[in-house]
Amino acid sequence: MEHTAHAHGGGASWRIAAQATLHCLTGCAIGEVLGMIIGTALGWHDAATVALAVALAFFFGYALTMRGVLRAGVAFRQALKIALAADTVSIAVMELVDNAIIVGIPGAMDAGLASVLFWAALAFALAVAFVVTWPINRWMIARGLGHAVVHRHH
Repeated sequence: MEHTAHAHGGGASWRIAAQATLHCLTGCAIGEVLGMIIGTALGWHDAATVALAVALAFFFGYALTMRGVLRAGVAFRQALKIALAADTVSIAVMELVDNAIIVGIPGAMDAGLASVLFWAALAFALAVAFVVTWPINRWMIARGLGHAVVHRHH
């Protein structure tokens, strides 16, 4: 935790937590959107589409974190461990929230890719997921967890 506080001039500020959450949101959104597009385009059932979206969100979330850690010279296996420690809780919360919202909006999953309802529901769900995950990331960073783990390797 001291390293985090030193590196960020005061620790777990809301700004640092927002940056960490935005980083997580980027990976989640790439995977979520890609999964929803694939599942919807192929006419998959909601459960299969959500499962694919969640799997891809974790994949892209971890991949984005690993990219930066690998660039810092960390070995692949260690970079994977860092990504898992840094992003698992954040991605899990984000995915739980955004998928619950998307599934909960009547007609959103069946609206189709050309529908404003589909894209508006997805954008709304990701925005709410950001707001819910942001204070969780702040709490974790203040304790040297979550995204703080990545900063030890920059």
